[in-house]
Amino acid sequence: MTHRVEQDYDYLFKIVLIGDSGVGKSNILSRFTRNEFCLESKSTIGVEFATRTLQDLLGVVGFVISVSVFELSLALNRESFTSSSVLPFCGRHGFVVAITGIESVGKGLIRDGTAFVTFPVKYQCVVFRPFKGEILEAVVTLVNKMGFFAEAGPVQIFVSKHLIPDDMEFQAGDMPNYTTSDGSVKIQKECEVRLKIIGTRVDATEIFCVGTIKDDFLGVINDPAAAA
Repeated sequence: MTHRVEQDYDYLFKIVLIGDSGVGKSNILSRFTRNEFCLESKSTIGVEFATRTLQDLLGVVGFVISVSVFELSLALNRESFTSSSVLPFCGRHGFVVAITGIESVGKGLIRDGTAFVTFPVKYQCVVFRPFKGEILEAVVTLVNKMGFFAEAGPVQIFVSKHLIPDDMEFQAGDMPNYTTSDGSVKIQKECEVRLKIIGTRVDATEIFCVGTIKDDFLGVINDPAAAA
C-alpha cells in the first residue's frame, strides 16, 4: 500500500495474483476492474495489468483509492518464458517477474559506437527467488545416470541419483528414466515432479538449484507419457 497526497488518489493498493494456469486469475482481474467474465478466456502469457479507481468509500466524500492488479502466469509456468521477449531478467535478488513502479530515471549515457542510450532506473518489482527448503513443482528436461534436470519457470534444478528414492533405478534407452522395481512410477523427460530445494547458487545472470525427491509427498505428480 502506498499513500501519495500529490496524486489523484488518497491511497494506492498493488495486488499480485499468482497461481497455476487455467484456474481463473484473468477472470478475477477482469471482473474486478471491468466487471466482465469470459468462460473462454485464453491463458495469460507473461503479465497482465489493470487498474480500478474506487471513490467515496467509507462514507467519506472525495476519498479515492486506486487499485493496481497484476496477474502473473506461473510457475511461473514454463510456457510463459519460452519467448526471449518475456524472459525475466535475473540479478542477485532473483528473477524480475514484473515491474510494479518506477521511482526515478537518471541521466542517459550514450553507448560508444551505437545509437543506443542507457538510463539508470530505480524501480520496485516482484521477484522470484527460490530458497532452501522450498517445495516446487517442476518439469523434467533431461535424465541421465547421474540424476535428472528439471525446470520450474526460469529456474533450472538438478536432482542427483543419490537424492532419488533408493527403489528407483536408472534405465537407459531411447527414453532414459528412473523406474521403481514394480514399474508403477517412472521419472522421464516431460513428466512433472514435486521436489524440495536443498541448495541454491546465484550469480549475475542465473539461479541454479539442487533438489531432492526423497522426502515424504515428493516425486512424480504427472506423467504425460503414461497418460497417453
